[in-house]
Amino acid sequence: MAIQAPEGTKDLLPDEALFWNQFKACATEVFGCYGYVPIETPIFEQTELFVRGIGEATDVVSKEMFTAVSGENLKRLLEGGSIKSKSRLSMRPEGTAGVVRAVVQHDLVPQGAAPAKLMYAGPMFRAERPQKGRQRQFNQIGIECLGAEEPTVDAEAIIMLMRFYEKVGIPPEATRLYVNSMGCDSCRPAYRELVRAYMNEHAHELCETCMTRAEINPLRAFDCKNDKCDEVMEGAPKITDHLCDDCREHYAAVRELLDGAGVAYVENPKLVRGLDYYTRTVFEAQVVDGLGSQNAIGGGGRYDKLAEEVGGRPTPGLGFALGYERCMLALQAAGVEFPKAARCDLFVACVDDSVRARAFGLVQACRDAGFVVEMDHQKRSLKSQFKLADKLGATRVAILGPDELAQGCVKLRDMATREEELVELESLSAKLS
Repeated sequence: MAIQAPEGTKDLLPDEALFWNQFKACATEVFGCYGYVPIETPIFEQTELFVRGIGEATDVVSKEMFTAVSGENLKRLLEGGSIKSKSRLSMRPEGTAGVVRAVVQHDLVPQGAAPAKLMYAGPMFRAERPQKGRQRQFNQIGIECLGAEEPTVDAEAIIMLMRFYEKVGIPPEATRLYVNSMGCDSCRPAYRELVRAYMNEHAHELCETCMTRAEINPLRAFDCKNDKCDEVMEGAPKITDHLCDDCREHYAAVRELLDGAGVAYVENPKLVRGLDYYTRTVFEAQVVDGLGSQNAIGGGGRYDKLAEEVGGRPTPGLGFALGYERCMLALQAAGVEFPKAARCDLFVACVDDSVRARAFGLVQACRDAGFVVEMDHQKRSLKSQFKLADKLGATRVAILGPDELAQGCVKLRDMATREEELVELESLSAKLS
């Protein structure tokens, strides 16, 4: 049996690979208007980065990370030994921690400097059960802004995210934006204790996983996918009722800015996102129909303590990530037609082998002029060459034979109208324009 792609992964075949490139280009265009520039970080990092940055109690760290081990270290582990912490590597399950690590390592936000506005695109890895909208290797585009704590940064990012969805083709009416505040170190600890006490009162109604979370991070219970747990947590204390004055003012300012920009949103006090590093503003975009339970297509929030967690000085930050595969499903549900990778402006057909060398040179000249040009490489008959040109979607075919070559011309056929005309070899590129 032929070897298949690993479970939970997907090949991006030419048409979809082309759209992925266009998807990234759209993000670069939209985010660039807000001052974001590209950054590339490794697809694997020291495991400790994710443990400290994302949180050991999160599902991402405790259950879903892929660990990368060299052959030498694997042998050491199998023999009962241990490996150095710097050799404990994991494939990145998300992009924020790596970008923040890079900002800290390279001091991209020195004291008094303007915020660092960075964007990235690439594969992420999580050992999840594969299903529609959830893969073990998936693609994300994200942004991170480090060095600014004003609510204008939060609102700007949310507006930018929704503008991107509209620009890429997801209808505004097909999405719903949820916002919340998770408080800060001044107000969240007391709130966390209130939630823990509530969960202990309802322990007999909650799943085992939620009760485990109650001891480590009870807020994660709001993210449980168990219907019974979801129903119980509806009655839990709401974070928005327990914010400190600073967080309450910050959250109100974000909402006011969104209102002023005409961005529709729904306040959701149960929105906690899935990672421990979030503080204050969190947000999530969901598709109304078509994706089932995996309907989140992007989201993020503020993480003002993350730079310190990875060894840097206090640096406020905010970011979001959007999933390419989920967006593809949303676009398909909206009836969007995707472009085809195959494009051929001209096919050069040879009447016989005597003109093949000249045809080859003609093909190169037209390519140098910026056109997509193909020719036969298998010595097909002229009739078969026309069939190939049609299959490639060629808009025109240049027929070159001994008679045409003697006249210094090619016979140019429009494949839509079937009209033909003689065109001088030297004028072919100009004729195609």
